[in-house]
Amino acid sequence: MLRAARIVYRGTINKHVVKEAKSPLQNLHAHRDQLSSVNLLRPLPGSSVRCYSSFSRLPLRRSRLLTVYLAPQTHRNFWVGRLAARLLKLRYLLLGSAVGGGYTAKKTYDQWKEMFPDLSQYKWIVPDFVWELDEHINFDKLSKALPDSEDLAKLLPDFEKLGESFSLLKGWLTSDKLSKALPDSQDLAKLLPDFEKLGESFSLLKGWLTSGSGDETAFKATDSQGFESSDKQYKKGLLGELILLQEQLKQHEEEARRAAGDINTGTSQQKSKATDKEKVDQLQEELLQTQLKYQRILERLEKENKDLRKLLLQKDDKGIHQRKLKKSLIDMYSEVLDILSDYDANYNTQDHLPRVVVVGDQSAGKTSVLEMIAQARIFPRGSGEMMTRSPVKVTLSEGPHHVAMFKDSSREFDLTKESDLAALRDEIEVRMRKSVKNGQTVSPETISLSVKGPGIQRMVLVDLPGVINTMTSGMAPDTKETIFSISKAYMQNPNAIILCIQDGSVDAERSIVTDLVSQMDPQGRRTIFVLTKVDLAEKNVASPNRIQQIIEGKLFPMKALGYFAVVTGKGNSNESIDSIKDYEEEFFQGSSLLKKGMLKAHQVTTKNLSLAVSDCFWKMVRASVEQQADAFKATRFNLETEWKNNYPRLRELDRNELFEKAKNEILDEVISLTQVTPKHWEEILQKTLWERVSTHVIENIYLPAAQTMNSGTFNTTVDIKLKQWTDKQLPNKAVEVAWETLQKEFSRFMTEQKGKQHDDIFDKLKEAVKEESIKRHKWNEQAEDSLRVIQHNALEDRSISDKQQWDAAIHFMEDTLQSRLKDTESVIRDMVGPDWRERWFSWTYRTPEQHIRSETKNELVKMLRVNEDHPAYLASDEVTTVRKNLEARGVEVDPVLIKDTWHQVYRKHFLKTALGHCNLCRRGFYYYQRHFVDSELECNDVVLFWRIQRMLGITANTLRQQLTNSEVRRLEKNVKEVLEDFAEDNGKKINLLTGKRVQLAEDLKKVREIQEKLEAFIEALHQEK
Repeated sequence: MLRAARIVYRGTINKHVVKEAKSPLQNLHAHRDQLSSVNLLRPLPGSSVRCYSSFSRLPLRRSRLLTVYLAPQTHRNFWVGRLAARLLKLRYLLLGSAVGGGYTAKKTYDQWKEMFPDLSQYKWIVPDFVWELDEHINFDKLSKALPDSEDLAKLLPDFEKLGESFSLLKGWLTSDKLSKALPDSQDLAKLLPDFEKLGESFSLLKGWLTSGSGDETAFKATDSQGFESSDKQYKKGLLGELILLQEQLKQHEEEARRAAGDINTGTSQQKSKATDKEKVDQLQEELLQTQLKYQRILERLEKENKDLRKLLLQKDDKGIHQRKLKKSLIDMYSEVLDILSDYDANYNTQDHLPRVVVVGDQSAGKTSVLEMIAQARIFPRGSGEMMTRSPVKVTLSEGPHHVAMFKDSSREFDLTKESDLAALRDEIEVRMRKSVKNGQTVSPETISLSVKGPGIQRMVLVDLPGVINTMTSGMAPDTKETIFSISKAYMQNPNAIILCIQDGSVDAERSIVTDLVSQMDPQGRRTIFVLTKVDLAEKNVASPNRIQQIIEGKLFPMKALGYFAVVTGKGNSNESIDSIKDYEEEFFQGSSLLKKGMLKAHQVTTKNLSLAVSDCFWKMVRASVEQQADAFKATRFNLETEWKNNYPRLRELDRNELFEKAKNEILDEVISLTQVTPKHWEEILQKTLWERVSTHVIENIYLPAAQTMNSGTFNTTVDIKLKQWTDKQLPNKAVEVAWETLQKEFSRFMTEQKGKQHDDIFDKLKEAVKEESIKRHKWNEQAEDSLRVIQHNALEDRSISDKQQWDAAIHFMEDTLQSRLKDTESVIRDMVGPDWRERWFSWTYRTPEQHIRSETKNELVKMLRVNEDHPAYLASDEVTTVRKNLEARGVEVDPVLIKDTWHQVYRKHFLKTALGHCNLCRRGFYYYQRHFVDSELECNDVVLFWRIQRMLGITANTLRQQLTNSEVRRLEKNVKEVLEDFAEDNGKKINLLTGKRVQLAEDLKKVREIQEKLEAFIEALHQEK
């Protein structure tokens, strides 16, 4: 009813509007209202006939807008106004439609949104970098760069062709026999995708992705930190892809092996077996080519990485970053090992730090493997003879330049130059021969060498002498045992990595080193086995399966972490490392061992070996270094406690510090020689010189001259004797006396104790410095010539100027004669034995010889009493008379004994006579001034002694000046040179500075240094993680 009423109402309105529109008196306002009412009731174009708008729900009542008021107006054709009014109505209609449609769409969207589940709880499944992609990728530019649907369709494969291929494959697999089921090469090629088309597709895709002008790319630029992190993610992703590719290659390899096994165990015909075998070989060949391609990709990436690191290191080396480079991690570790090698392991603190120990039979290729790892021919080479005579520690590290350097030298050897390589090999050989003691063949002394270069794996290797089974001529008898002891000393370290080198070209039963390694590491937890000379082994070995058994660890009794097969050249010592690498890669590329699956790709080439050894080395270092640091920390505490208990008031001075302290004391004592007064020098020189020449003066000058009859002959004889003595002996004797005096004074200052400040620990060092300095010191050769002239002039002077000099000469003469008389009496007492008093009171007796001499002496004394002016020599008849007189008393005597006894008896008689004459000359100075005219007293002997005394004084003064002006300074210079030489000779310091105190201080210093370096290394190791 309601709908019918609406239709009737709408028809009535329409009729009314039409009638009113025909009236000429229509008002403009009324006309606009009528149009509005008509348009509101008219449906929109394109809509349904039924109207469901809000206007259709209005109540059925008469609207005021439909009321028409008619008034008489004039007709005006104002079409512009009518057009504007209609346009305004259209605007309201459009606005209303937009608002209504938006509300409806929002309501529909809310209904759909409520229907979806809440996925916020599963947001963790998506990686974080997906949510951060919009920070790095500009999706707007990427969407523009993406191709159209038609272009994307070109990238998709032909599904019809794929369907046909799968149908054909299904037909093959559903056949009865395997030989018929395998497709031919042409059919197999149909299954493979069109690589040319794929290449074009990827090229097209690359063009789309790289399209853009200038700097506009699809990827956003980030800050440096974000770039570094993305670069690391990219590297990790690339490494993950390579690892995944390697695992896929292993799966394909296992599938190929199973396929080969199925074919070999099948019961098909012989012809089909051959065909299938060829196909399997072809698949294995393709697999090998893929592995080699994968290996080349890895090598290319490593080469690019090495070049980039080389450029970076060169920039650091040139100081572009303007910062001081720190020591590398491996260099810090190598320093710790060097200190430990010199440290005497007391207190049960052993060196358990890891290093790679290279062991093997002689000529097994140990040195060649190490050279391949170091990428340089650095070791001496020989044909079959022992070249490694001592352990060589090689520290490998990365650097911008390929150089080598010894620990105790600053010279760098450029390993890219053949001349430096030859010089390095010669230096290593010289050091090895120097380390070998006399009569030995090998030495346990370690030669430390560091090698740096781009791309070198960081590790520490020790090349040991090759293990021998039989000793040859020229070797020491204990050579074999010494090599075994050196190898065991390095391998018994529980953290040492044993690189066991086995020669693949010889029979495995001839190996010695495998038994030794199995003893040191029975579980194989730290052993890496390397089979060398695989190229010769493949040619010579009758059964290639034997090589497979070795690599799989089934032939030898030893166990290992990994097994590797390498080729170290063609046997030519002049081959370069690059040529050896090329030959090794070429050999394994065509080797049947890889083609047949006996060897795996990751088990061959020295490059893979170097990576595996370095990785194992650093794992061992990280696992054990902190434990070693704790052990040395405990040792340091024990040593410090022992020092405090034994030497509480002394500083902990090690051997070098003690040497410096002793050096300063010795130099101070040498300077003290300049503090000696001239008077002291002259007194010592004069006294020592007279003691040295007095015998010659008395026996050869005074006594012969005293036998003359008159003063003229006496003076002539004295002058001749003095001239001869001065020309030949006196200057040399004087220089010897001066040199001995200098030595005595130097020794006195060096050895005298200085109270509480004296440290007896330096006595041995001071004595050695004194002896070596005196041995090196040489007196000035021109000193004798000048001294001879001075002495000759002094002896020619006979003029005694005053009474004081005369009395001094007499006193000097008396002292000399009395001293000689005492010496003579002592000699006679020894000759004749004890006298009657000593025999009576001391119960001593004479020997038969002493009895004979006593009787001879008594007979000669009787003869002198008869003739007091007897000459110094006995005549022959006098000797006969004395002998007969003694024989008459029953004493058999020899004429020689008579003459010897006479010499001492007459000497005593002469000295007593001279002393009596000396007393008479005390008042003879007055007669001397008158030249003994009108006087029976002659004192020429006093003048002689005055001349000798004056010569001694002048000589002593001259020698003193020479000592203080030049010789003491030259001695000081020699002492400094000796101390400098001793400072550079550690062996000297060890021998001369000894004792518990020194050793304890040395141990404490070493342990502290090791602990500090280990802590610094651990800190750097943690930072690198």
